[in-house]
Amino acid sequence: MLGLKRGSVALYEHEKQWETEAQSTIKQLKNILGCVIKDIQHVGSTSIPSIKAKPIIDIAVAIDDFNDVLKFENELRESGFYYRPQAQATLRNQLLFACGSFYDGTGDLQTHFIHVVLANSMDWINYINFRDYLNSNPSVAYEKVQTI
Repeated sequence: MLGLKRGSVALYEHEKQWETEAQSTIKQLKNILGCVIKDIQHVGSTSIPSIKAKPIIDIAVAIDDFNDVLKFENELRESGFYYRPQAQATLRNQLLFACGSFYDGTGDLQTHFIHVVLANSMDWINYINFRDYLNSNPSVAYEKVQTI
């Protein structure tokens, strides 16, 4: 299962497909953005195998300058990555791109969120540390999901 209807929330048992999809998405982003990317990682709940997750792939992309990514907005859109500038009101210091049939107008699913952050920023560190901590501490990860 990949994707959720926009506005809905549901958790599913971890699926190996999520990691495969994340790696495919990372490869696609590397092909578009090339050397602009300083690092790129699968983050979010689908990157933590020990917990149930919303079936939406989150990718964090570390870059040096937001303008370097915005230069590729047309290529990203053509590949199904839609820039969401209105998200900047809540996601300060990052750019958000989203994928799914909701964004291309053919349906109502959201499948991916691409979080573009500055390399070595607190946002980048938080994405990576959160994922790594929960993967290293499955009992804490399980506990966090139970409180959702």
